[in-house]
Amino acid sequence: MWAPEATELRPFDPASAPGTPLALFTEWFAEAVAAGEREPHTMTLATTDEDGLPDARIVMLHGADADGWSFGTHATSRKGRQLAARRYAALTFYWPALGRQVRVRGPVAVAPARAAQADLHARSTGALAAALTGRQSEPLTSLEELAHTSEAAWRHAQENPTAESETWTLYHLHPDEAEFFQGDPQRRHVRLSYRRQEDGWTRGLLWP
Repeated sequence: MWAPEATELRPFDPASAPGTPLALFTEWFAEAVAAGEREPHTMTLATTDEDGLPDARIVMLHGADADGWSFGTHATSRKGRQLAARRYAALTFYWPALGRQVRVRGPVAVAPARAAQADLHARSTGALAAALTGRQSEPLTSLEELAHTSEAAWRHAQENPTAESETWTLYHLHPDEAEFFQGDPQRRHVRLSYRRQEDGWTRGLLWP
């Protein structure tokens, strides 16, 4: 499952884990960076459509703090429309260098528009150009149409680095549940589950 030359399966004692999933996520994220994960902020975002059918795609984490696990997209995109219909989602991170994965799920809140634009402007020119291109998830006539529209958006982003995208939206997922998985060479994988209660978080182990 994991190649020894590429993966370090570290011991994980759940009894020593922090009392909140955010604290443990922060620790594991830093360790993933130190272990050489090239894109530790890459995650799978799962939503459901109007028929209750699952949908998933890879997106980037924009931060994890007291506001929640944050990500951005167009409100008019497929995932944006799905989140408008049902503000609940799940995220999954996988860090193969350490044989670890993290899963969180819970309600999703929309950040103020001011915060969404600040998030967009803190990113690269390419990210701004992509946001200004818009039309995410809409039918595309041809790659030539994409190239023409993208080139115009790039020029606009370079000339106006504070340009705003009306549909760009920043979302915060506030987990009800979180799970931390540590792979084990004997397949005795450790799964630590957090569940939110009215008075804080409870922790428990799950069978691998």
